[in-house]
Amino acid sequence: MAPAPRTAPIRVGIGGWNYAPWRETFYPPEVKAKDELAYAASQLTSIEINGTFYRTQSPASFAKWRDETPDGFMFAVKGHRSVTNRAKLAEAGESVRWFLDSGLAELGPKLGPILWQLPHYKKFDAEDVGAFFAALPGDLGGTPLLHAIEVRHGTFVDPAFVTLARGAGVAVVYADSVKYPAIADVTGPFVYARLQNAAPREELGYPPADLDQWAERCRTWASGGAPADLPLLAAAPEKTPRPTFVYMINGAKERAPAAAMSLMARLGQPG
Repeated sequence: MAPAPRTAPIRVGIGGWNYAPWRETFYPPEVKAKDELAYAASQLTSIEINGTFYRTQSPASFAKWRDETPDGFMFAVKGHRSVTNRAKLAEAGESVRWFLDSGLAELGPKLGPILWQLPHYKKFDAEDVGAFFAALPGDLGGTPLLHAIEVRHGTFVDPAFVTLARGAGVAVVYADSVKYPAIADVTGPFVYARLQNAAPREELGYPPADLDQWAERCRTWASGGAPADLPLLAAAPEKTPRPTFVYMINGAKERAPAAAMSLMARLGQPG
């Protein structure tokens, strides 16, 4: 009998855990506001922390979030806008260090990818982006860091950008969006996807057939492949299993938890 193909973990989640409409569509009535994170983490395998983009969080907050979530759970943390919303990314080194030292280490083994989201007006400048990548440290207190970058300007749809990110080991976020570029090239040691096309009329956010398709793409990424139906800008890298992080975020946000749990079910993950 041939051995089963190796795959890396697939984690599926949502953005944040405090959202008023989720009191009707996700949280049971008996779950108190202070227990929302613990409940969300019991149903999902990851959450993208968006609040860190707007303001710094205390080490005590990161430690609290760590302690309220189960073993094996991981957070993605969005980098502060003071790092990414600047004219020259090459000058962001000091801000990168300030952000990473603000308490992220308190998450311990639950610290997943750091998401650096560029503004929609930021154009691709190879020298500038390369300098930014060079300023991203490889570890935090001995813990390896996973860096991901989400771009929102069409000039990044360029094989040179893929080459640059791949050389730096930075994952380019795949954005399922009608507004932003969808770059499917795998460039880092992990895969990061943000699915942003949920529709309010769909009970699960996406049609069942679409969720089936996303589940298959996730399996392909986790096994080290490249989904055949997502066009690439450059040749695919060597096939090796890669941890895969997928977030249902934006679009019809009220549908995000149902979409995430439905995707997990298709992947055979309990929720």
